[in-house]
Amino acid sequence: MVTVSLTGASKEDAATVFDVLRTAFPTDRGAADVPQEQELGHPLVRTAEFEPTRERLSMPAAPSPLEGSFTATLQGGYVAVDRLCEALSAAFAVHEQGTASGDQEKEVDLQLRTKRS
Repeated sequence: MVTVSLTGASKEDAATVFDVLRTAFPTDRGAADVPQEQELGHPLVRTAEFEPTRERLSMPAAPSPLEGSFTATLQGGYVAVDRLCEALSAAFAVHEQGTASGDQEKEVDLQLRTKRS
């Protein structure tokens, strides 16, 4: 399992990212489980877990538009995190901001924004 945490994403952008990942990998969230709004002034982190299987369910056919730029943190096994990064790179412009590695897991911080064609 890989935990994906989105920081600074709007409700719509979070839904877009989670929808892209949901089409590629099994998740702990159902399709009807959409991000909700939160009170202004409070930091917001949206989180979901994905199971990056060897066989992807599907990959995005085209870039997905985002309203803004925000941070995604992926935490899990090395191969699993790499598979999620690959799926995100197919749909969004991804800039790696940093990584932390352990014996069996790694954490990657990514900046996501709309991919320009």
